[in-house]
Amino acid sequence: MESARIQGFCWDESHDSEVKLLLDETAYLTLALRYKELYQGESGCGGAGSEDVPFDLAGHLNEIDTGKIDADYMNTRFDKYLKLLQTGAGDAGDDALKSAVDELHKSFASLSQDEQKYANLFLNDVQRGDVNPEQGKTLRDYITQYQANAKNTQVMRLVEVLAVDEDKLNALLSTRTTESNINEYGRFDALKDTVDKAKAKAYFEARDGESLPMFKLNIAIDGLLSAFVLSGGFEL
Repeated sequence: MESARIQGFCWDESHDSEVKLLLDETAYLTLALRYKELYQGESGCGGAGSEDVPFDLAGHLNEIDTGKIDADYMNTRFDKYLKLLQTGAGDAGDDALKSAVDELHKSFASLSQDEQKYANLFLNDVQRGDVNPEQGKTLRDYITQYQANAKNTQVMRLVEVLAVDEDKLNALLSTRTTESNINEYGRFDALKDTVDKAKAKAYFEARDGESLPMFKLNIAIDGLLSAFVLSGGFEL
């Protein structure tokens, strides 16, 4: 793509080209976002994914602002859905509502997988009547809110089971932490030092169904905390 731009390619003028494109800029950025996520891997417990990807494009992809994907389209679909939800009636209204829901879900392709998860949770809450959307609040606002609430719940659960220092944990989560810098300035060791070993032992033994000697307990604590921090949090 960069080579094409050097030669004068522009998305806005692509319709004037003699060459017919098979995708537009939104589709291109959506695919770039999906490819970026291949490097993150599946992290049910925060583990790193496989590094075996088809092409080594990580450096280039990091320079692509996939956040440019047009959020306005998603919000127009969201507004249309809300209006139909509030006013739709009868068979025709039901069909129109179903069509609006389908269109809205298609627009989720521009979101990360994590964002899609919370977008769907929010829509389910709206459909059940558990949430009454506020005037002027966008779908992106609600996704961000749901993500923040989930992250806070995950942190509080970890604090509960390990009695780890909440401020130190949040400080690490708020920085761009990698395996190579997680213990920069001894910050990860300082976090581990705040763990209540008795509470941690009770948690791991109840979870795994076996007694843990101290050296295995220390390994379990290190593994859980590092996975949690590196992944940005997950449900215990």
